[in-house]
Amino acid sequence: MLTERQEEVLDFVNEYQRTHGVAPSTREIARTFDCSQPTVLKHLQSLARKNQLDKMADGKWGFKANQVQGHLFTAPVYGAIPAGLPAMQEQDPEENITIDPALFGVRNPRKGQFWFLRVTGESMIGANILDGDLVALVRRDPRPGEIIAALVDETTTTLKTFVKERGRTILRAANARFPDLFPSRLESQGVVVGVIRRKLA
Repeated sequence: MLTERQEEVLDFVNEYQRTHGVAPSTREIARTFDCSQPTVLKHLQSLARKNQLDKMADGKWGFKANQVQGHLFTAPVYGAIPAGLPAMQEQDPEENITIDPALFGVRNPRKGQFWFLRVTGESMIGANILDGDLVALVRRDPRPGEIIAALVDETTTTLKTFVKERGRTILRAANARFPDLFPSRLESQGVVVGVIRRKLA
């Protein structure tokens, strides 16, 4: 999992390299983020350990030529996730979508960090997520109020709003017909950042 600053540095390196054809120097990154070069170096080394960047032959930190992202990104669509009661379900790739992630406010995603799930059920209709829609997700820690793909108690998956109340974690539907869920264990598999409607009314 990347920190917010690491994501910002990664985005800057990618955009700089795509525009200029070479990776930025640590001095250029430090100037952009108003911090010291040793601080920048720590971020770059951490990103390299997380397999996000490589150290280039010239000593700079960046992407290999075939890794630099353009505007379009091919993201996988995995198997359906219930917007209803949790269900035991394996998520298998069904297809790929080539799309501009900026439509969802996502800049320069990496493989495995941006994908889609197909929705089944009606528990999130109040959030304008309908049966048959595709939801776009990013891999990061969720904030209260965000909709997540949740792995509940290590066995079942569901799409719900992540809520914190009085120290308790709650998964809440956007449909009054569905009760709150109080998982003993919860893993966020992704945060919803957008919706594609495939079924027209």
